[in-house]
Amino acid sequence: MEIHRQAEIGVFGGSGFYSLLSDPIEFKMDTPYGPTSDTLAIGQIADRSVVFIPRHGKTHQYPPHSIPFRANIWAMKQLGVTRIIGPTCVGSLQPDIKPGDFVVSDQFIDRTSGRKDTFYDGPITTHISSAEPFCPKLMRLAVECGRAKGITVHDGGTVVVIQGPRFSTKAESLWFTKMDWSTVNMTVYPECILALEQEICYVNIALVTDYDAGIVAQGSVDPVNSDEVVKVLNANNSRVKDLIVDMITNMPSTRDCACAKSLANARLG
Repeated sequence: MEIHRQAEIGVFGGSGFYSLLSDPIEFKMDTPYGPTSDTLAIGQIADRSVVFIPRHGKTHQYPPHSIPFRANIWAMKQLGVTRIIGPTCVGSLQPDIKPGDFVVSDQFIDRTSGRKDTFYDGPITTHISSAEPFCPKLMRLAVECGRAKGITVHDGGTVVVIQGPRFSTKAESLWFTKMDWSTVNMTVYPECILALEQEICYVNIALVTDYDAGIVAQGSVDPVNSDEVVKVLNANNSRVKDLIVDMITNMPSTRDCACAKSLANARLG
């Protein structure tokens, strides 16, 4: 396969976040894992080369459980990407994490099933460590840039990733809340681990659009509705775009984190 473009930084767009770059070059890329979610868009931000992919597609044609995660990550790796910023929309599981807040996740709980979640199906057995699934350097940068812009940013938090496309029952969500997990989402996994398998730094910026049903079950807030989600979603997306630009502007040119060597002790045989 011929690589037509190169990029240093990758950005995924989530629900309602379908474009980032001004006057980008758009093209398709074939992958061993099928087509990517949509065309790849490459452009410049602060003299850094950036590739953008809307993970659900530009018309939101891929529901969470059907996103071609492996194709998306593989394409970014082939373009030379070493860092990925992955914003996602989430529901809050805790009263103090409010709609409009951002959470820079530091852990995840995987409650998905049947997803293609590894590049290593053999013959070389590869056990990637996921003890620290998100890049600590990018996490710190996201928190610092967000707070500098006056955004309420929670430094760390566990995101529980459910299969979707349905939302949680009250019983499920109340369980998540009682486990002291922070947010609930449908797309962080396996995207973050596939990036780590390719030795790419990955940071998740969770954009809180609503309270999940568990808090509702305890009677502390009103149930979520689509109108309120869309209102917060639109406000969050404009702020996260500004945050991403600041992060890229202030991102060091070199990496000194463990992400770049994640495969060093992962392989058997």
